[in-house]
Amino acid sequence: MQGTLVQIALFIVNTLGTLLIGAVVVRFLLQVVRADFYNPLSQMIVKITNPLLKPFRKAIPGFGGFDLAAVILALVLQIVLIGLLQLIQGNAVGLYGGLLFVWAFLAIIMMLLGVYMISMFIVAIASFIAPQSHNYALALMRQLIDPVCRPMQKLIPPMGGFDFSFMAVAMIIYILRIFITGVGHSLGIPL
Repeated sequence: MQGTLVQIALFIVNTLGTLLIGAVVVRFLLQVVRADFYNPLSQMIVKITNPLLKPFRKAIPGFGGFDLAAVILALVLQIVLIGLLQLIQGNAVGLYGGLLFVWAFLAIIMMLLGVYMISMFIVAIASFIAPQSHNYALALMRQLIDPVCRPMQKLIPPMGGFDFSFMAVAMIIYILRIFITGVGHSLGIPL
């Protein structure tokens, strides 16, 4: 029974922590691409992240148009999440020492790449199902992925109505995820 309770606690803490960190990462990305702030989904993300982000913004200024406070907040939240998950499993958090920051950094990068993969997948599917859709979530995802896909579209122009640049960008993201996972495993970090 205790193993079951541990699994339930791990699931709940991991899910809630990942959703919160994901919201901070998405907020950072939306600011970088200058996405529509008035989009209802953008507003929801701002409302979720503002209570934690405001204190960080007082101490950490932005730099070159990048919200460093959001980056630091995401790293701090990831470190806390890793620590909580390790404690629930009965592991000593200090066991990882200096690798805790590296672990958190790699996990944030994996999440960032995951956000792009999921967004690209949803936009690609929606382009087949509802090509002229004006859904606010799809609009926000398009704003997010366009700056990443645009350079590849110059190299691989659409052919016969199909945009293969999406596939090329998705392959690059997938390769980066494999590489980061390999780096994590070589350091003994479970990603």
